[in-house]
Amino acid sequence: MGRTTPTYRRFLDAYEADWGDYRRALRRERRDDFDRLFEGAAAAAHAAGLQNPPDPLEAVYLSMLVAHETELRRLRERVAALEGAEDDDP
Repeated sequence: MGRTTPTYRRFLDAYEADWGDYRRALRRERRDDFDRLFEGAAAAAHAAGLQNPPDPLEAVYLSMLVAHETELRRLRERVAALEGAEDDDP
């Protein structure tokens, strides 16, 4: 017996493809930002697939937000480390 709903990864790939015209219309320097959003959503595919929400867009958006929060945490830690290094300078 097969699955009645597509996998999260297939849904995500189709959703990204649906927005292909939008991506192409973006300025060249913004396309990488667009791609990173979907990379963040794909990075949590295991968790999103396990959750299997009725509306898979919720999983896409939450996965993108988690990726943003991860990047913010990484940057905060880097800033804190740099600030700590400045305090150590004579």
